[in-house]
Amino acid sequence: MSLVPSPRAAALGATALVTSLVLTGCSSGKESTSSSASVAPVGKKISMTYLQKQGDQEYFIGEADGAKAKAAELGVDLKIVNLGNDANKTISEVQSAVAQKTNGLIVVVPDPATGPQVVQIAKDAKVALLTSDDQICATGPDPAACDKAALIPRIGFSGQQMGGEVGKRAAQEYKKAGWSAADTRIISAWKQDVTVCGDRVKASNTAFAATAGSGVKKIDVATDNTPTGAQDKIAATVTANPAVKHWIVWGCNDENVQGGVTALANAGFKADDVIGVGLGAYLACKDWQSTKASGMKAALFINGKDVGALAVQTMYDRLKNGKEMPAEAFAPTTMVDASTWKSAGATCS
Repeated sequence: MSLVPSPRAAALGATALVTSLVLTGCSSGKESTSSSASVAPVGKKISMTYLQKQGDQEYFIGEADGAKAKAAELGVDLKIVNLGNDANKTISEVQSAVAQKTNGLIVVVPDPATGPQVVQIAKDAKVALLTSDDQICATGPDPAACDKAALIPRIGFSGQQMGGEVGKRAAQEYKKAGWSAADTRIISAWKQDVTVCGDRVKASNTAFAATAGSGVKKIDVATDNTPTGAQDKIAATVTANPAVKHWIVWGCNDENVQGGVTALANAGFKADDVIGVGLGAYLACKDWQSTKASGMKAALFINGKDVGALAVQTMYDRLKNGKEMPAEAFAPTTMVDASTWKSAGATCS
């Protein structure tokens, strides 16, 4: 669901990353529901199942690659499953993994509302459970309304830190452009039932206001977190605001910002009238591979390989050594643009 110690080259790998992670425990002082739950004994070889939403997205492909590499290093049997955006498939694949006697489940759910059911299935089967990227709650469908003790341990990035970096960079670009607040609008786009997305965009707004003031009006746009979904919703928003001359776009991920930048280009706005700041850099970089000017001015680079590798390592430590999982583990990020994304270690396919 960013961002922000200095970047690390991909060659450093997840092992070096572990020493720089920020680990935080539940502030309530209670043990995490999943980490402290009873787990069935494992055999000579550990098996894990990694269930990912949007598994064909660049970030999650990288996450899967990192998980596979770490599993091979540790001698773990690992199965990767692409859930797409199908909440129903989440449940059926969790049940299937349990039936196949997996020792540990790592999940990125398409819909957090499936959380309680996922947790219960894993608990009944005494299978260790860990989330990556997005949070789930053991006791309700909304992680934002969840008691911290009921949140399942998570590996990923700090939504507040990432969003803050996006907002700060957007404010810097806005001040550099010299636009008037009166004819400028901010589009903040995200899937509004995803907790980490809400954390990111809220932090973006706070950081922007702290750097550039609160004079620019913001328009919240609910999307499905896909480029085409965001493009359609943002296109309608632009049409409904014909007096606006300049647009700033941020969101939960690169998909939302890329969709917004595309919608604005299709509406006739020049690149100089658009400030898009992505989150991920895996789509933003595609604009930077071209010599054509783009409204995508910058993006926060997040490396899925590091998250996938750390998730597998964390699950391995739980199953092999009985080590309690941290409530959250955060990986580092860095802001990149057209001139820096390659040197930062970002890849673009």
